[in-house]
Amino acid sequence: MAGQIWRALEGKGGLTQKEIKKEAKLKTDKDFYLALGWLLRENKVMVQDDGKELSIKLL
Repeated sequence: MAGQIWRALEGKGGLTQKEIKKEAKLKTDKDFYLALGWLLRENKVMVQDDGKELSIKLL
């Protein structure tokens, strides 16, 4: 699942949670957050919260 998120973000400035879930074809929030946690632990992504949505981009 982390690889699916990685591929969804590749070549893009950043995407929202909703955009990533759609592009990566992740079915549940649980899948999204598990994969995101892995990528964060490995210092592969950066997350920004604007108060409404999360924006995630590759480092």
